[in-house]
Amino acid sequence: MPTRADITPVPLSLVETDLAQAADRFGDSFRRTGFAVVEGHGIPQHMIEGAWDAARRFFALPDEVKRRYHLPGGAGQRGYTPFGVETAKGAKLSDLKEFWHVGRDLPAGHRFADIMAPNIWPDAELPEFRPAFQALFGALQATGLRVLQAIAVHLGQPKDFFESPVEDGNSIRRLLHYPPVAAVADAVRAGAHEDINVITLLLGAEEAGLQLLSRQGEWLEVPAPEGSLVINVGDMLQRQTGGQLPSTTHRVVNPPADRRHLSRYSMPFFLHYRPDWLITPFVEQAAMPPITAHDFLLQRLAEIKLA
Repeated sequence: MPTRADITPVPLSLVETDLAQAADRFGDSFRRTGFAVVEGHGIPQHMIEGAWDAARRFFALPDEVKRRYHLPGGAGQRGYTPFGVETAKGAKLSDLKEFWHVGRDLPAGHRFADIMAPNIWPDAELPEFRPAFQALFGALQATGLRVLQAIAVHLGQPKDFFESPVEDGNSIRRLLHYPPVAAVADAVRAGAHEDINVITLLLGAEEAGLQLLSRQGEWLEVPAPEGSLVINVGDMLQRQTGGQLPSTTHRVVNPPADRRHLSRYSMPFFLHYRPDWLITPFVEQAAMPPITAHDFLLQRLAEIKLA
């Protein structure tokens, strides 16, 4: 059994009560591991439980019903993506998962309407699905902004540095279902990868399996105490910081024999910059020229076979 990564939970309330300490603690954790664990995130439990219930109900629907909400040519950015599609960069076998994406709801005529597609919803089958995930999307966006204040201060920037870049950001709420695993499986639930976005906020999963790759090349379990929120740095923030904060490789491994018959569900929130934000590293590096968030996203979606 892998060793657990050395990540001490940070109370989110420190952002309001002692921002300098929050900046130090989050910054240290992100620099060492690319991950941090938040305690006291403040998202209401009833909101979280409602979302879990809606996700399980959706994935329990017949395959032909779920596939009605798959949008060919949409790069998996809205609605349903079937089992066996997403493939980690450089991997030969697809991940053992299916998922649903919820994005930002934009008003009619919004300047990003041609980039950020409207959401689709399984209202006919699950009328509770839409309100559950609209509420959770907003709660996680607000929580992410609080964490970004600490990150900004840690990097020597004004605490509100990230507010404009992520306003109207192309953020995604992903609902993941990893079905039971066959006795012999060459593929894994989620192959080794890094996230594309700024930061990822992950509400804990009932089944274990999330691991990070340490600087020493060792796979370590990511601790996720009950009621906590796991956060990791994405490639966009790594690029923005000139590599000061690393986007750490991570994966979801297959369960031991006595847990193979159980599904695994998780709900990461990928917080993104707005599409036209020019990602310019704080530290000048020739290897990291400026690039818009949208262009960067399209490059990475192609690499993981979603576009």
